[in-house]
Amino acid sequence: MHFRDLFGAVAVAAGVAGTASGYQQSPTVKTDALAAVAVAKLAVYSSLNSENRTKGNTCTLATAVKRREWSVREGSLSPAERIQYTNAVNCLMTKPSRFKLPAVKSRFDDFVAVHINQTFTIHGTASFLSWHRHFVWTYEKALREECGYKGYQPYWNWGRWANDPLNSPIFDGGVASMGGNGIYAEHLCTDALANGINCIPPGAGGGCVKTGPFTNYTVSMGPIFPTLRSADVVAIGFDKDPFQTYNPHCMKRDVSSWLSSRFLQDQNVTDLLTGSPNITSFQSTMQGDFPKGFYGVHAAGHYTIGGDPGGDFFVSPADPAFYLHHGQIDRTWWIWQNQKPAERTSAIGGTITIFNNPPSRDGTLEDPINLDVLAATIPTSQAMSTLGLTGGPYCYIYV
Repeated sequence: MHFRDLFGAVAVAAGVAGTASGYQQSPTVKTDALAAVAVAKLAVYSSLNSENRTKGNTCTLATAVKRREWSVREGSLSPAERIQYTNAVNCLMTKPSRFKLPAVKSRFDDFVAVHINQTFTIHGTASFLSWHRHFVWTYEKALREECGYKGYQPYWNWGRWANDPLNSPIFDGGVASMGGNGIYAEHLCTDALANGINCIPPGAGGGCVKTGPFTNYTVSMGPIFPTLRSADVVAIGFDKDPFQTYNPHCMKRDVSSWLSSRFLQDQNVTDLLTGSPNITSFQSTMQGDFPKGFYGVHAAGHYTIGGDPGGDFFVSPADPAFYLHHGQIDRTWWIWQNQKPAERTSAIGGTITIFNNPPSRDGTLEDPINLDVLAATIPTSQAMSTLGLTGGPYCYIYV
């Protein structure tokens, strides 16, 4: 594939094509145009910096795999490809865990357990973006190598469905979706920011997900820090070991547009990309300013899904939609990096404790990304380029 073909594949995303469940998509022209610029600038930068790849990594822009959108627009995953993805996720849920712990039942659970164990060092820290990039890539690798998935990790382009996520092909509950909303169950606010002033109004769900490919899925761990205020969502307690406390329960969701319409519009993402001059401002804005009630795209995506485990700060990867959301988190970072790749590819900022509490040293590119049983440890530096330009194992772009 020639460079102009790659550029066109990304640029076509700026169009608004088709509907899902009768709902007209919102345009994502601005962010998708910035993605096209990212491809153009990455092409030049990668051609000048190929010597930094590790031996054996022959990745180029032309050979990089293409992570695609979960949508109905031209170039996105087809319904058949979406089903192949969810089949692989269901497969991973049947594979035995490598941890051998009472509450960690499957290979899918292995990823949840690693996230739980490192929650306070991978959010509000210098490693937030790089750690999650490696985490999602490792998940993609498991789907492909252990469950025969032939595709690559898709992403949820937030702005396209910000006004009505329930009728998006992600959450409409069809066989080619990521599962529907939970059935209605009486519940109160979702206290996402836990400061008493940020009530997300109850939506039309709150109960178990009964439609789509994950209707038979049982969550094994948690809740640890539930935000869905429902009588039957009770934390296991911080005095209990979450890996020893097997607590089988259904996956609940309370999908609504209350947050997505406020924080996930195309303009919100564009403002993040164009209004963040450095990595510190970029990741801080992305993760939100909780005391001020500003969610940012990261928290807004999680709490648009809501429910349990999706709304649990620790256990959120137990909802399979987590990986589409963090695919878009990574895509947004990738777009920002490649507006100025020479300056931003290896840009890092922040400390090693959550929101610098307690105060700690700055994070560095030498800090390890340790995913325990999931993958070999790598230095943060290797996670900075999706083309392996900083010595990492990756070879992908977003279209």
